[in-house]
Amino acid sequence: MASTNGEDAGSARDRRRTTNTIKESLRELSIQLSLLNHQICDHVDIKDADLFCLDLLNRHGPMSPSVLARRAGLHPATMTGILDRLQRGGWAVRRRDPDAADRRAVTVYPLRDRVPELFELYSGMNTSMDRICADYTDDELQTLAAFLRRVTDAGQQATEQLAGD
Repeated sequence: MASTNGEDAGSARDRRRTTNTIKESLRELSIQLSLLNHQICDHVDIKDADLFCLDLLNRHGPMSPSVLARRAGLHPATMTGILDRLQRGGWAVRRRDPDAADRRAVTVYPLRDRVPELFELYSGMNTSMDRICADYTDDELQTLAAFLRRVTDAGQQATEQLAGD
């Protein structure tokens, strides 16, 4: 049976509503994760930007301050203050690179001693995520993971576009 224009319009309207609901939910998720991160920062006495940079170091491994600044979208002068605080707090250390052409070159290394402290603070959210994921089939989880990866990539591209302006 062929669909009518009214059904097509209704279907398109429903799709727009669902798409808008997803966009709104992602904005709400972003806010909630920012609030969670802020609370964690308060517990470990670091700033939000410090936690973000520490996460980059823990996820991607040691890197130079300039690479870290670029990945974090921060000015190199801002990175100096962040690294000073992370080093004072026992979260990271800067080490000279003896093989570098520039003898002033340093690499920033995350210190793993305090990572369990962060894991403990995120444990409530991680437990909730495990319970939520348990309600989905493997195929549904793969679809969700692919969707989130694509959204993350779109966010990265939008950020790079704005940074290039």
